[in-house]
Amino acid sequence: MLDKLEQVQERYEQIQGMLCTPAVLEDPAQLRGLMQESHRLAPVVECYREHMAALGAQQEARELLEGGGLDKDFRTLVQEEMEKEQETAEATAQRLKILLLPRDPNDDKSVIVEIRGGAGGEEASLFAGVLLRMYGMYAETKGWKAEIVNANETELGGYKEISFLIEGEGAYSRFKFERGVHRVQRVPETESQGRIHTSTVTVAVLPEAEDVELEINPADLQVDTFRSSGAGGQHINKTESAIRITHLPTGTVVECQDERSQHKNREKAMKVLRSRILQAEREKQSETIADERRAQVGTGDRSERIRTYNYPQGRVSDHRIGLTLYKIEAILNGSLDEIIDALIMADTAERLQGG
Repeated sequence: MLDKLEQVQERYEQIQGMLCTPAVLEDPAQLRGLMQESHRLAPVVECYREHMAALGAQQEARELLEGGGLDKDFRTLVQEEMEKEQETAEATAQRLKILLLPRDPNDDKSVIVEIRGGAGGEEASLFAGVLLRMYGMYAETKGWKAEIVNANETELGGYKEISFLIEGEGAYSRFKFERGVHRVQRVPETESQGRIHTSTVTVAVLPEAEDVELEINPADLQVDTFRSSGAGGQHINKTESAIRITHLPTGTVVECQDERSQHKNREKAMKVLRSRILQAEREKQSETIADERRAQVGTGDRSERIRTYNYPQGRVSDHRIGLTLYKIEAILNGSLDEIIDALIMADTAERLQGG
């Protein structure tokens, strides 16, 4: 491990030198790439240096003790110093193991999130709107930008389905843990008897594809325009600004009608289309049987849930790690870090065990 870390440090120092050269400073793409690499390597190098300093100090203390000739008080101080540096060395070694785990190459990317009502009819559609708000507020706390791509709204203000883009570095590293079936237990406003209903909403999370990752032949696209419409068929505007793009070779269809500008709708729709096609290509390469969207959300059946939101008890339970928090209001207001941090820790522990 130490040999590998020495190579990481050498690369980091090399990058620091390159960042000061005119050739790099005049090339925005290269500059951005090197700065991103530097940002990724910095925590590893910092921890490695701390680890080596602890090992060096520990060795010095050991040599003092082995040399003898120390009075009792000083010997006690040196012994305590050696034990302290040993603890630091062990802690930094563990941190380095975690930092050296293979990274998900998509972690730094923006994401496309798709929410669909599952079992439960209108109540499921209403809860889809609650999750949309929760994710929007969470994105805001991280300084990320949320943009709706397409929405199929219901008469009561819920969503049969809605897709949106979260733009920001590292968005995928957090949002990827949200994919799956979310179950809600609450008394619907339309329920006169006060009975608790159980509904489900499915969430799919796709890393946004970058232009350089996938070339799409314009000849493979069928582009249709239509009028944007809201719930009940009310027209948002009277021009045909909404866009439907069909990728003929794969049959992938994407709609976007959130913007009044046809150009902006097309731009958003292409982002989603590119991400879906690239994801499908990745799945073929890794020989997966079902596409990731189906793997993420299953059938929407209640038994496939990853998380339950129980309103009467004020409880949110994540079933993957057995975590229950009695703070449903805060969580639905975008306070998701406690859950996501716990999921990341569990994932890290599992990967360390696997390694």
